[in-house]
Amino acid sequence: MKTIQQEVRWHTVSADESGQRIDNFLIAQLRGVPKSLVYRIVRKGEVRANKKRIKPDYKLKEGDLIRIPPVKVSERPDLPSANLEQVAALEHAILYEDDALMLINKPSGVAVHGGSGLQFGLIEGLRALRPKEKSLELVHRLDRDTSGLLLVAKKRSVLRNLHEQLRNKEMNKQYLALVRGQWQKRVRSVEAPLKKNTLKSGERIVRVDAEGKASLTRFRIQQRYKEGTLVEASPVTGRTHQIRVHALHAGHPIAKDPKYGDADFDNTMSQVGLKRLFLHAWQLRFLHPVTAKEVAFEAPLDDNLQETLKRLTPQ
Repeated sequence: MKTIQQEVRWHTVSADESGQRIDNFLIAQLRGVPKSLVYRIVRKGEVRANKKRIKPDYKLKEGDLIRIPPVKVSERPDLPSANLEQVAALEHAILYEDDALMLINKPSGVAVHGGSGLQFGLIEGLRALRPKEKSLELVHRLDRDTSGLLLVAKKRSVLRNLHEQLRNKEMNKQYLALVRGQWQKRVRSVEAPLKKNTLKSGERIVRVDAEGKASLTRFRIQQRYKEGTLVEASPVTGRTHQIRVHALHAGHPIAKDPKYGDADFDNTMSQVGLKRLFLHAWQLRFLHPVTAKEVAFEAPLDDNLQETLKRLTPQ
């Protein structure tokens, strides 16, 4: 990746940018610059607000004039063309959009952001579709193989508001998962600490571990089938692979899960036509950051998941 030498920049803080710490603001402005360098240039007085030295925890105010010194930054890769078939297809995945946010029904197999050999992910594709939106950011994430509702903020103030709702557990997320076996009625929640592990191959695996972070998922039976159970899963905490690992911990791995699945069950599901992980972010409820009114959204299952359910035997 090329690096470019910037010149001194002067930036006037907008209302949407106010309230954030100067170090966080600079990290976003100077993509590709190590955090250690950001803190160093602030401490040395090279970054100034209204021509005065400031500390790294200084909070921006609307109208502040910020001096950003010249530093070498990584040149941002070009966004994908909005004419690419994969990017254009994202337009049809947008379920709702207003001036503050977007709701996407993310297809399975699409990563939420680029990296790890991927030229671009969903957020880069959306930025290509909406070039006038300068602050598009993911509010939360979904695993690459998981489909369903994904929330994207268009403004920093909206992002802060929605992150606060996530921290305060005011945002309600419901997933649908097809799992092995007959889920027992009495198992209404799984509370088990989760810890990330990285294998020698570089693959990331999450396991139940006493030293892990506290994690809670609530489960409810949606439909029993001879071949398995369709459950509704509500993650109270938001750990990596939480639903997938908690379902496995309960003895009911999710269908076609490449990391935590059961080979025999996956083979049975392949025979009825399932081609992907059966985990779908189905419903999302939160307070709209602008109106403060509760809003609720629902994303339909894709064709493969719907066809799979039709081929199962209800009980």
